[in-house]
Amino acid sequence: MNVKILADSACDLSEQYYNEFDIEMVSLTVQLNEKEYKDGKEISPKTIYDAMRQGKSPKTSQVSPQSFKTIFTSYTEANQPLIYFAFSSELSGTYQAAKMIEQEIKEENPDAPIHVIDTKCASIGYGLVVLRAAQLAKNGASTEEILATGEYVAAHMEHIFTVDDLEYLYRGGRVSKTAAFVGSLLKIKPILHVDDGKLIPLEKIRGSKKLLGRIIEIMEKRGTDLENQVIGISHGDDLERAEKLADMIKQKFNPKDVIIEMVGSVIGAHSGPGTIALFFLNENDK
Repeated sequence: MNVKILADSACDLSEQYYNEFDIEMVSLTVQLNEKEYKDGKEISPKTIYDAMRQGKSPKTSQVSPQSFKTIFTSYTEANQPLIYFAFSSELSGTYQAAKMIEQEIKEENPDAPIHVIDTKCASIGYGLVVLRAAQLAKNGASTEEILATGEYVAAHMEHIFTVDDLEYLYRGGRVSKTAAFVGSLLKIKPILHVDDGKLIPLEKIRGSKKLLGRIIEIMEKRGTDLENQVIGISHGDDLERAEKLADMIKQKFNPKDVIIEMVGSVIGAHSGPGTIALFFLNENDK
């Protein structure tokens, strides 16, 4: 019996990957205009970005413990091995909810074949971890092999991203009001990364012309064995710039593949339209 991989919607993978690799997905929730929607199932990221451009502020909430209880119980009863690779615990309470239910089930059934892993990753960086695990699972790898590989890839997944407007990160409590105001006034574009699951500013670039070139320089410095990697790019409804970045990467590093996806509704509700995020493996342990 092959190991089943569970992901949540913050991995920003499109449906084709869930189908191809038989990945189960559980949705976080997005609230817009006082209605709740299941991320990745009931609302498109484009709808969220258009609403934000009109000044609306969507809210998000984690996966409920009850959702995990239903899923984990069904796999335990079937004695089907399940590994849930979770969205960063520093950015959502979803991992903690899943861990709580895992512990609850294992109190009654210590041999329940359920594993919950905090990837400390987000968006397609998290999606690349899930894809690697799902490829192994499809090929019949053991639980131990999938856990070891998934944890390694998660620990080495570099996130480099920029946002078009710091106002959205301010609304989500990620930067101060002063930083957001000064950034907008001076047309400063921040470059951020994720360190141990948390958003950390790396540097600031004046204007957007130098931005992609600088991101490539950071990639060259931090990446390892880039020509043998699958690179991930996600964007906040800015496919043109995402494709431009992909072309620059292909010309410079000639990687195995570049996956481009839109930043999903949950993460996009905090990062805003115009976000560009790049994901690749580094050689540093987090």
